[in-house]
Amino acid sequence: QVQFVESGGGLVQPGESLRLSCAASGSDFSADNMAWYRGNERDFVAMIRSSGSRNYAPFVEGRFHISRDNTKNAIFLQMNDLKSEDTAVYYCNKFPPRSSAWGQGTQVTVSS
Repeated sequence: QVQFVESGGGLVQPGESLRLSCAASGSDFSADNMAWYRGNERDFVAMIRSSGSRNYAPFVEGRFHISRDNTKNAIFLQMNDLKSEDTAVYYCNKFPPRSSAWGQGTQVTVSS
């Protein structure tokens, strides 16, 4: 059974940075395309393919950076220049997402 556990969220001020982590289990991780999503609607934020290529949502392009470490079955999201509108619960999952694999997410709050 595929499971994802997100961590690294917190409360920061506008312009600051956070790095989110996602630990994966129960899948052939290195072969999976993985992504970050946010909010109640699980809006797409960023993805990284098994090849290492990346795509970003327009609203985070240039500010966020997604990476992966296949030796640790983990993906990461470096978030820079955070804005109040980035406030959300962030989730990781496969791309496209597997409905049964959503974790609890990690809360990111950007506020002065």
